[in-house]
Order: sequence, then C-alpha cells, then structure tokens
Amino acid sequence: MLDEIPWKTDDGTEPMKKVALVFVLAVFVPSLVLAWLAIRSVRDQQIVVERQRALLYQGVADALAKDVQSFLADSQRDFAQQVEALLADSPTMELASRFDEQIRQAWPLAEVGFAVSLDGNVIAPSLFGSAEARRFRLENDRFLCNRETVEVYWNSPKGSINLSKLDEKGGASPEVSKENVDKKGEGIFATKGKSAPTPKDGTAEAPSKIPSGEAEFRQLIGDSYEGTLARFLQDKLKLLIWYRSARDPQLVFGTQLHLAQVISGLRQLVKVPESLREEIAVALLDDNVRPVAGHRPDGQIPFVSREIGDALPHWEAAVYLQNPARLTQSAQTLKLTLTLIIGLLLVAIGTGGALIVVDLKRQLTLARQKTDFVSNVSHELKTPLTSIRMFSELLAEGRVADPARQRHFLQIITAETARLTRLINNVLDFARMERGEKKYNFEECDLRAIVRETVEAYRPHLEENGFRLESHLPDGPVPIRGDRDALSQVVVNLISNAEKYSGEQKEITVHLQNRDMAELKVLDRGLGVPRGCEQKIFEQFYRAHDSLASGIQGSGLGLTLARQIARAHGGEIVYQAREGGGSCFVLRLPAGRSADVSSAHGN
Repeated sequence: MLDEIPWKTDDGTEPMKKVALVFVLAVFVPSLVLAWLAIRSVRDQQIVVERQRALLYQGVADALAKDVQSFLADSQRDFAQQVEALLADSPTMELASRFDEQIRQAWPLAEVGFAVSLDGNVIAPSLFGSAEARRFRLENDRFLCNRETVEVYWNSPKGSINLSKLDEKGGASPEVSKENVDKKGEGIFATKGKSAPTPKDGTAEAPSKIPSGEAEFRQLIGDSYEGTLARFLQDKLKLLIWYRSARDPQLVFGTQLHLAQVISGLRQLVKVPESLREEIAVALLDDNVRPVAGHRPDGQIPFVSREIGDALPHWEAAVYLQNPARLTQSAQTLKLTLTLIIGLLLVAIGTGGALIVVDLKRQLTLARQKTDFVSNVSHELKTPLTSIRMFSELLAEGRVADPARQRHFLQIITAETARLTRLINNVLDFARMERGEKKYNFEECDLRAIVRETVEAYRPHLEENGFRLESHLPDGPVPIRGDRDALSQVVVNLISNAEKYSGEQKEITVHLQNRDMAELKVLDRGLGVPRGCEQKIFEQFYRAHDSLASGIQGSGLGLTLARQIARAHGGEIVYQAREGGGSCFVLRLPAGRSADVSSAHGN
C-alpha cells in the first residue's frame, strides 16, 4: 500500500493563480479606471464650483431686478389711485386743466403731470406754468398730439393692443407692424432699436436685451387703461406713467416721474443677503453704468447682472465679488481636497491589494510547502515501514539463525519504530497547535536531567549510524518550570535536525549551561543554513534544502514545533552560524523561579 502513496501531488497553485488573476481583473482594473475617471472629473470641479456660485449670485441679481420692477408696478398702481381720488373731488375737465399742480402736490414722485385727450389735445400742463412744465411741453407735445413717432420703451400691463384701432388715424407707422408687437402687449419690439447710451466713465457695457420701438402716443395706448413709457432725450432717461379712468376713457392722465425720488425709493431695496455679505456686493446701475444705489467695488465689472426691463431701460441689477480671487481659491481648494481624497483611496486600494497579493503569494508558498510535506511524510513513512516489514518478516520466517544478527535486526526495527513515533508525534502536535488544542503540564523539573536522558536515549541510534555525540552538562541541576515531555521533544527535534543536515562530518555536540537563563546549544558540522533563510527555517513546512532532491529526510515541522514549545515556556530558539562551518541552534528558557508561564498554555 505504501508504494501507492504519490511522491508528487497537485499543490493547488493553479487554482490560486486563477483566483489572483480574477482579483486583479475584478478589483485592480476597475479601481484604476474609476480613479482615472475621478481624476478627470476633478479637473472640471473649478468650472462646476464657479457655475454654482454664478447661479447663486444670478439669483440675487434676479431678485433685485424683480424688486425694482415691483416697486415701479406699485408706483403705477399708486398713481392710478391718486388719479381716482382727485377725480372723486373734481369734475374731469376741471381736474385735467390743473392736473399738473394737483398731482405734484398729492404725489411726491410726480415731476410733471399731464392730461391729454385721445384726439391729440394736450390739456395740461400749461405752457405758461413752471419751467419744468414748459420743457415737458416742448419735448413731448408733438408725440402726445399724435403728430410724430418717437422711440420709446413701452409697457402696458393691462389689456392687449387692439391692432384694428391702430389704423383709425391712418394706420400704423412704417416702423410698427404686427410682427413688431409683443403678443402679450408688454412692449413694442421694433427692428429699429435704440442702443444703450455710451457710459461717461468709459466702462464697456454689453448691448441691452430690451428692445425699443417708434410709435405715436395714440398707437401705443390703444385700448389699454394704464402703462409706462420710457424714452431718452439728450441721453437722459424720461419715465412716464399714464392712466385712463373709466369715468372718462377719452382722457389720459399721466406724469413724468421725478427720477431722483424714484432712485431714493429704490435705495432701500438694494441689499445683500446676510449669508453673502462677505462674498458679494450689489448695485443698481443706471443707463450710464453708474451705481445709483448699493456699492460697486472700484475697478470691477459685474460678475453677473440682470436688466431691470422696459420700465427702466438699460438699467441693471449688478452683483460684484468682494474678493474675485476667493472663488478661484475655493475651487482650487476643493480640487486639491478631492485630489488628495482620490490619492488616499488609491493608496488604500494599492496597499490593500498589495497585502492581498502578498497573502496570496504566502498561501501559494504554503500550498507548495504542504505538497512537499505530504511527499516528505509519504517518504518518511515508507522508508521505516519498509525496513520494519522486511526485518520482521526475516525474523518471523526464521531465516536468521545468528543471535547477533537477530539482535541487530531488532535494534533496526526499534530505531525505525522510534523514528515513526517522532514523525507521527510531530504531525499530531502540529495539528493540535494549529487548532489551539495543545496543552502542557507545567511542573518543577531539572532541564539537565531531561537533556541527559534524551541524549543517552538517542546515542545508540547516532553511534550506530557513525555519529560522534558529545554532551557538556553542568555539574548541578538546572531548575526550570515546564512540561518534561514537550522539552524532551524539543531536544530530540534539534538533535534529529543536526543528524539530517550533518553531511560527511558526523559530529554533534550538546552543550547546556545555566546563567541568567538556561541555555542549550546543539551544534553540528553540517551544511548550515543558506543566507537569508535564518528565520524561514522556523516556518511550517519550510525546508532550506529540498528533501527529495537532496535525499535529506524530514517533514519541515521539527524546528517549527520546537520554537512553538520554547515560546510556550517563555523562551526562544534561535539559529547561529557556527565558526568553521555548520549550525548552532540555541534554546533559551527562563531558569529557576523566573520561569512564569501563562495558564493559557495549559498550566
């Protein structure tokens, strides 16, 4: 049956190599791809951050523009209420003749009040009134009397323009057509638009998106009841509000707003949200790009802006950065942070992968060592069992009559049996240690006596094989606390190791001395340990010299078990190169009462 034991077995390395390959393909490659994509996305973070901040600040500008529009809408409603209140106290025509004085007294925003009939008769203000009234008449008479078209920015929030009525007085002017009128009646979009006035401070300005158109006053009013008109005269904005009462729809009451008063009312609207005060400043810019409300940092152009609309053409709600470099710094900080995080993740993946690869390599090595172990144990079992079987059969069949030869054969059987016992004990002890089931019976004992008994028991076997065994023991006892059988096994394993690797110089020396620690040395003149393998020889299944190739017997467990037993006793086993060639294994154990061992080891 022993002949059927395989000398080589599948070491399982191929499946483990496949596992390693699958790991690399399933973990490393996707991780590297994801890292590459993450690094690419990091480069776009600055743009993303700037866009997010721009959207946030654009919201501030939009809110300010909306507040200004609401203020103007409220002013228009307030004007309508003022007109209705004045009409309630005075007849329509009487109010129309003195509307300029009445509205300026009743409403602070009014600079000049006017009243005009739909047939083009300007009733107020009087040409003989104030200087502002005369100037207003000179600038607007022909427009209000429907005798000329002017370029205006127009808004009529109530009702839509009835296009059929635009032809009542000869049709629309060439500049106004159905395509030029906004579908909601919220402004005239003409092909001839007035460009924004050139700023006096030389600051560049983007073209306005608010269109202008040319039309007569009657055409603009149509059937609407209220609205606003904005026009530029000598590069100065003139803002007009008009209203038609249901009491007399043929009269149109209006006013030219006092722009300074309007600006004064707008200043309280220009505020920066509390959470953004350290980041931005806001300002309301007029048609010359001058701040009329809020704050504009020196030398800056708006980061984002929003035009107010046709009520205040070319006016903008602008947002400025308090620290323009801060946005870039924040984006760069975020970019650096993400880069560091990605780098740390890559390092973690790489380190974890490296550890896994190292462990896989260790497992592959262990698998090969286990294969060698099986082969070695098979060989170790086969050789002594073959000898025992052969010599026992010779003795049993009576083929050997010489008593001396009989004794020799019996000694061989005994030695091979002891060899099998050591091998099996090593394997069983190793299995118990691996499962954590190895227990020790600690007691006070004499290491000198244990070493002497073990050496003397092993001496006949060594001398039979041509070895010279010397032992140097102290005169007195070497007291320690330990397990006698376990320590005896350590001595046997060290002597057996010296026997296997002695080579041609068959001499073994055992030297015991008692100093601060009990120190046992087992020396030989054999092959020694290759450089770099001084610690590996204590690993399980490791063989410094391949047993099958070199013919050296062994399982690769002797030194492993010896070190584990020594450490369980609070000691250690180390290897030292011997001068003149060979090896020296040193067992050190705590001597006397200092040998305190944990109960976890079986005490």
